[in-house]
Amino acid sequence: MAFKPNYNHERAERNRAKAAKAQLKLKEREEKAALRKASGEGNDAAPEEGSAE
Repeated sequence: MAFKPNYNHERAERNRAKAAKAQLKLKEREEKAALRKASGEGNDAAPEEGSAE
């Protein structure tokens, strides 16, 4: 005999997967932002150097 579907469990699994994916995306975005800040990438510094030439 087949089991009855447990919709609450299935929904909880989908929500867990969605939260894990969102957490991974957030972590990647934070790492990219940290790299940009560490490299000193700034829009203000570059034009000043170019206009001084």
